[in-house]
Amino acid sequence: MFTPVISATGLFTPKDSISNEELVASFNAYVAQHNAQNAEAIAAGDMTALEPSSVEFIDKASGIKARYVLSKEPILDIEVMGPRWDERPNEEIGVLAEIGVAAARDALARAGREAAQVDAVLCACSNLQRAYPAVAIEIQDALGIDGFGYDMNVACSSATFGIQAAADMIRAGNAKSVLVVNPEICSGHLNWRDRDSHFIFGDVATAVLVEEKSIAPAGHWDILGTKLKTVFSNNIRNNFGFLNRAHPETRDAKDKLFVQEGRKVFREVVPMVSDMILAEMDRLNLTAEHLRRLWLHQANTNMNRLIASKVLGHDANEDESPTVLDTYGNTSSAGSIIAFHLNSDDLVAGDTGVICSFGAGYSAGTVFIKKAA
Repeated sequence: MFTPVISATGLFTPKDSISNEELVASFNAYVAQHNAQNAEAIAAGDMTALEPSSVEFIDKASGIKARYVLSKEPILDIEVMGPRWDERPNEEIGVLAEIGVAAARDALARAGREAAQVDAVLCACSNLQRAYPAVAIEIQDALGIDGFGYDMNVACSSATFGIQAAADMIRAGNAKSVLVVNPEICSGHLNWRDRDSHFIFGDVATAVLVEEKSIAPAGHWDILGTKLKTVFSNNIRNNFGFLNRAHPETRDAKDKLFVQEGRKVFREVVPMVSDMILAEMDRLNLTAEHLRRLWLHQANTNMNRLIASKVLGHDANEDESPTVLDTYGNTSSAGSIIAFHLNSDDLVAGDTGVICSFGAGYSAGTVFIKKAA
């Protein structure tokens, strides 16, 4: 029987960040321009005036104070309000693969592993740059890995689903070392002109090296158990895809970008995730006292606070449930991995925790881990 563990994680962070103050100034300038240009229609009741945003509104709604992005200036330009970069020729590495490679190299360096020792690459993220060839294979090629790779998308739970897939490969003896890479360019699917969501997402890439225990470095993380769950819901949706070409008149519709019914998501996801964590703890014979730390999906501070309190039986402090949402924003599947990557070095052998993701689908995943000696 082969035993999978987490050997290391890696992180790529863009150099540019947008503060709430910068974002609100840009959004409100757009609102003022829009309302002025449509003043007659608004006055006649044919159009509703747009409402401005505020730093206080964003902070209260989400807990986000800033977000890293790959293309800052176009996002803040009220004539564009979205990321822009030159399309690269096919002979050049794609932007999604490029940031994925950076995170993967960080994970490999932390594990003391050469890329040539890796057997497989999974690119697990919310929004893939193209349908084919697989971005995972492009990452595999850039790293010089002689093995196989494939893409998978389970929205914000892609990383935890990828970890279970990698762990299953190792248990089956099909691989000894697997890179799960999560490049998330969330700024590309966000409607920066929508007051209720323009502040949510940021860009980043993470990587998780899952390996067979016998070759893992000291201080790795034993995987105690994983659990995945999906329940279909339209409350978080993005209708963009290659089939939109058949209906070009709908290409600019709002639902071709990220849309959500935030209150419904909160109401339905919080109990689903809490119950899932508690059920898996019961299966693994763990109690709240065993959990040293929760690395939760970074979507909304209020959701995390409530989930943590249901699991632990008390309000969690920053040490028990660390937050990176304030500086990174929602980075989809990468969020819980960033939280783990930046807040795990202080744990000691025997400490137990859970990496948990949840999001569109609905999808949810848990990875219970214990620090090895």
